[in-house]
Amino acid sequence: QVQLVESGGGLVQAGGSLRLSCAASGRTFSSYAMGWFRQAPGKERELAAAITWSGGSTYYADSVKGRFTISRDNGKNTVYLQMNSLKPEDTAVYYCAADSYQSWSYVPRETADYDYWGQGTQVTVSS
Repeated sequence: QVQLVESGGGLVQAGGSLRLSCAASGRTFSSYAMGWFRQAPGKERELAAAITWSGGSTYYADSVKGRFTISRDNGKNTVYLQMNSLKPEDTAVYYCAADSYQSWSYVPRETADYDYWGQGTQVTVSS
């Protein structure tokens, strides 16, 4: 069992930055692939970024590539999402998720792949 708690959301102007954190409970955090999903009002939940259990491979949606960076610190049981050059269209609730699938290179990309979810944190980007 893994419990996930996100933090770091808030209100920011376009062009600004935010850093989201997701703290995980449990001693097996390092064996999970981690993802950051987001869901805007009236839209489906989508994967923004994900990282393998080792941190060796990452995935970014085209809409965030070059602006967002996902990283993890297995010693602190924490995964981060650094978001730069934020745009109003980045406004959404951001969710952290964990997938027990282990691969050196494959990064899970589907909502159904993930076993555990956090409660979400709101990110609002004003124009």
